[in-house]
Amino acid sequence: MVEKQSKLEEKARSWMIERGVTVDDIADLVLFLQKKYHPTLDIAICKENVDHVLRKREVQNAILTGIQLDVMAEQGQLVQPLQNIIFEDEGLYGVDEILALSIVNVYGSIGFTNYGYIDKVKPGILAKLNEHDGENVHTFLDDIVGAIAAAAASRLAHSYHEDIVQ
Repeated sequence: MVEKQSKLEEKARSWMIERGVTVDDIADLVLFLQKKYHPTLDIAICKENVDHVLRKREVQNAILTGIQLDVMAEQGQLVQPLQNIIFEDEGLYGVDEILALSIVNVYGSIGFTNYGYIDKVKPGILAKLNEHDGENVHTFLDDIVGAIAAAAASRLAHSYHEDIVQ
């Protein structure tokens, strides 16, 4: 079944692509998070779960907000001291993680552990986004991408539950 994308979803997806992040990149993170628990899991199922997460309006809003703040920091358009805090991705800032937690929350508490783990390990596209090269700012985007992957992994985990034996 093909669902029509809203204009907001189209914009969120296109902005992520413009910033170098694809659905495949996020699906790879989902596979990383879930392969141990589901050895036969394939990337197509991971992509399907990422797509479901990206259909959520609150996720789209977080993507657009975070990317806009990253772009503004790249262009030096924020007021000090916020400009330096976001440009440098200061460790104690934390607002980027708070925005990401709005995404993690979508599919339950397992998302918190998935997010915390992937944010610490930074595999795949997260390592690239976390590079601080003095030009590109991904203070918000790296956390948003990790949160989308965590939410998709949570959605997937919930779909693989086994019946409880009594």
